[in-house]
Amino acid sequence: MYKVKVNGAQEYTIDKQKDAFVLDGKTVELDIVSTGNDAYHILHEGKSYRIRVTEINAAEKKLTIRVNGNDYNLEVKDRFDVLLNQLGMSDLAATKINDIKAPMPGLVLKVNVTEGQQITKGEPVLVLEAMKMENVLKAPADATVKAIKVQIGNAVDKGQVLVLLE
Repeated sequence: MYKVKVNGAQEYTIDKQKDAFVLDGKTVELDIVSTGNDAYHILHEGKSYRIRVTEINAAEKKLTIRVNGNDYNLEVKDRFDVLLNQLGMSDLAATKINDIKAPMPGLVLKVNVTEGQQITKGEPVLVLEAMKMENVLKAPADATVKAIKVQIGNAVDKGQVLVLLE
């Protein structure tokens, strides 16, 4: 079961049962064909829909889809998100990553990202030399680089903010 909010307004409950979908309690039969990378063609009640996923923010469970040329922003909550919200614990489910800090004193050797860049979990962000060893600092989660606080050649202290993420 999923709760999907479209463009911050209309909310739907969606469930999948065998070969059909249940939308707000009503069974909806869809003929869905993948037409490529993140693209689909759907037939529903004799109407044709071309759908492409244009943006995904997995950390915040948000995505943007284009349906026949029109963009829609979706916020998706699964059954666990709904349960946490009912228990008043929805803030515990959100893991916000604010920045990357230096794990030890060192020297910035390389910066692999630029401001505004989308990065994925595990992607190398920068290289820090400490105790004659190169340490690759990686993205802790999918995020966008908000600001880079250091430059190549900067000496940094333990705990110093190197890159701000959002």
